[in-house]
This record gives sequence, structure tokens and C-alpha cells, in this order.
Amino acid sequence: MDKNFIDYIRICTRSGHGGPGIKHFERSKHDAKAGPDGGDGGRGGHIILRGNSQLWTLLHLRFYKNVLADNGDRGGKNNRTGADGNDIIIEVPLGTIARDQETGEQEVEILEDGQQVIWIKGGRGGLGNSNFATPTNQVPDHCQPGENGSEGWKTLELKVLADVGLVGFPNAGKSTLLSVITAAKPQIADYAFTTLTPQLGMVEYRNGKSFCIADLPGIIEGASEGKGLGHRFLRHIERNSILLFVIPADSNNHKEEFDILHNELEQYNPEMLQKDFLIAVSKSDMLDDELKEAIGKELPQDVPHYFISSITNNGLIELKDALWEILNKPV
Repeated sequence: MDKNFIDYIRICTRSGHGGPGIKHFERSKHDAKAGPDGGDGGRGGHIILRGNSQLWTLLHLRFYKNVLADNGDRGGKNNRTGADGNDIIIEVPLGTIARDQETGEQEVEILEDGQQVIWIKGGRGGLGNSNFATPTNQVPDHCQPGENGSEGWKTLELKVLADVGLVGFPNAGKSTLLSVITAAKPQIADYAFTTLTPQLGMVEYRNGKSFCIADLPGIIEGASEGKGLGHRFLRHIERNSILLFVIPADSNNHKEEFDILHNELEQYNPEMLQKDFLIAVSKSDMLDDELKEAIGKELPQDVPHYFISSITNNGLIELKDALWEILNKPV
């Protein structure tokens, strides 16, 4: 398990309060009250999210529990506006969603490197008394306080951005497949739930081209209801263009295994069924042609399937070709 993968954090935020405007009158040698010249207060600091393609986790924000932006400065005489409060810029990985914790409402989504969005606006600065001068009131005695910033509990959650998501029961062979076709080094062992957090790897294709594949935590029946790793796992699947169902050759019932996986996705979010599906029958080095034919007849006929072996590399080139073709088909 990668203890450095953090995909959900909760933080208390407060943008800066706006600085107050001031009441001031210009004084000259000949006129003690030559006119109002009270300046406006500065804006309170914003809290800003910025996408960073070099980040893959929210780990760096793990102990960032209170995010408090600076307040704006008060206005000055001679119509001087107070300095704005310093903004806080939070760098986040691509695929990060910001929500209000109380309502669950999505407020910001970061998908591009360098994308910068004001998440929580600072309060506006108050107007100084020079703004309120009129022909009938040339010595206004009024100025405004600054607006308060916004305060509350927020959440940041990460949905992994990958072209292909590996879907399967625990111990289906997903981690082994990822380790063979990418440079990723996921933890591999012969027991359920070895993969507790998403693992990403880049598949080197022909002519220097590549695509991103994610080994996602193993799904179990009832995941859509929160059982096992539940929603935490399913959240990451939402972003994948292709779902590659990995079903081991030694499964007791290949069709039933696919149906359970398919049903969990449908229960969680029916829109997932609009994605492209492929099936990889893993560990197929133990199969002869007769068994492959029997399993092929058992699987859904409308979903392409490939027999692969991460031990002998059989079928991996054909699988990569199929994935590349789907990823690059005309829209």
C-alpha cells in the first residue's frame, strides 16, 4: 500500500476580510477642510487553486488544516487605497474537485496544468468618504467597513486522471499486468486488497507514443453501497476513458464475475456504462485453445476480449493495440 497517496482532505478555510475605508479631509494652509480624501480599503486575500501536473496526490496538504488568507489594509488619506491582502495559492493535482463540506456542492474542478481558479473570494474593501461627496454634501461624514471574507469547512478530493482504468476483483492480476506493460512498480502479492490506493503507469506505445493506465483497488460485490473500499475506489473510475475488465482464467464463473463488476458500476453511476469496455482474461498461460474457446463463448459477445499472460507476455501487444485504437478513434 502506498502510504503517500492521499485522495481526500478536509480543511477549514477563511478568505481575507476587506480593509475599511477611512473618513479623512484634506487640510491645506488656507482651508482646514478642503474636501474629503479618505481612501478605500484593500481587498481581502483570495484562496486560489492551481493545477500542477507534477502532483499525483494531496499528500502535501495533509497537515494543511487551516487556510487563512490575509486581510486587506485600511485606506489612507490623499485617496490612497489600502493594500490588498496576500492571496493563498494551493497547488493541487489534475483531477481535484473542491466541495463545500456542508452542502456537498462542487465549487471548483481542476483539470489542466497551470489552471488557476479563485476558489474563495476575499471580502471587498470598504469605500472611503471621498466616494460619497455630492454637490449637496461636500463634506461627507461617512465611510464603509470592509466586507467579511468567507469562512467554512471545505473538502478536496482527487479523481485519478488516466486513459485506461483496470477493473476487477481483488487478486485478478491487475497489478501484475500494470507492472509488465508500464514502468510502475505496484505492490504485488497473492492475497486480496494488495492494492489499496490507485497506481498509475505510462504505457510506452509505438513511435514514442504513450498513454496512462491506472490499477485501481479491487472491486467487490456491494462496492456501490460502500462495502470494501466502496465509493473511494469507484470515484477514480469515473475519469477513465476505457475500462479494462481483468478476469482471471481460473475464475469459477467468468460471465458472472463480469456481470457483478458491470452491475456495481451501474449502481454507482449509470453514466459509466457509456464508456468503452474491454475484457482481458489474465493468467491465460494455463489455458489451451479449447478452454479459451469455451471461455470466449461464455463472455458477453458485445465486449471485445483478449487472452493475456503477464508471465509469458502473450496477448499484450494485441491488447495495447486495441486500447490505443479506441483512445484515438475519431469523436
